Amino acid sequence: MAQPIVRMNPPSLPDGGELGYSQISIAEPGRMAFVSGQVAWQPNGSPVPDDLAEQMEIVSINAKAALDAIGATPHDVVVARIYVVDLTPERLEALMPAFLATFEGAQPSVTGIGVAALAALELQVEMELVIRLPD
Repeated sequence: MAQPIVRMNPPSLPDGGELGYSQISIAEPGRMAFVSGQVAWQPNGSPVPDDLAEQMEIVSINAKAALDAIGATPHDVVVARIYVVDLTPERLEALMPAFLATFEGAQPSVTGIGVAALAALELQVEMELVIRLPD
């Protein structure tokens, strides 16, 4: 069985744990999966909502579906990168509840990136994942 991913927030760095992420994630060698950026597109073709928080909820559902497809859980995520159009503290605050719910208490390393645009005009948030697959 693969060793658990070790999460660290050393005192020499700001405490990411207070915000729901880890400054450092240490994963033993193993099989890795790289999940493409998930957006608010849905398999049934429903329209993308205008609300950023609603988009993040769909992104979370899509990310969990990708994890299920590879037999992984949120606790297997090593790093998450989140891309947000016109990133501001207020927009970050709006998406955080759904973002944190994605990981069910796990605190992967996280990078937030403000961007001018994503793959389609209606998209406001995208999340990609790096996962160490369980044995």
